[in-house]
Amino acid sequence: MPLKMHEIRELIRLMDETSIEEFELDNDGTKLVMKKALREEGAATAPVSPAPVQQVASPAPIQPTTPPATAPAVQPAPQNVQTEATEEDSDLHAIESPMVGTFYAAPSPDSDPYVKKGDQVNEKTVVCIVEAMKLMNEIEAEVRGEIVKILVENGQLVEYGQPLFLVKAD
Repeated sequence: MPLKMHEIRELIRLMDETSIEEFELDNDGTKLVMKKALREEGAATAPVSPAPVQQVASPAPIQPTTPPATAPAVQPAPQNVQTEATEEDSDLHAIESPMVGTFYAAPSPDSDPYVKKGDQVNEKTVVCIVEAMKLMNEIEAEVRGEIVKILVENGQLVEYGQPLFLVKAD
């Protein structure tokens, strides 16, 4: 019996809460391997943080012009999406990200997206990929219905539990 997405989410959550660095599960031909890369994450985080700070500090005269243009464009969009998702939640099922990672709508840059607005999906339909710790995790719809809205952009960072799609369930 294959693992359900909520079971995998629970395993990920438990692994995050413990000091276990590697976990393997072989269940009726389905193999799941999870590894923590704590040292790599720490190394990746350290260089990334100083670089933007240095870039922002250098162009001080340009900074007053750039943030007003950037901040309003970035801030209202997510707020509007979250507001719309909340208003429509009563009628629609939200497909949520099971982990923190990068959202990819297609299996490769030159491929068509897994799903588009208006597409019919079932419980086993792969709707996207969330890349986490260099692992490509296929996300299934887990519900039968029609894709009504795609809430994130290709290549966008997503949080655990963040709605990715809204589906009008059958």
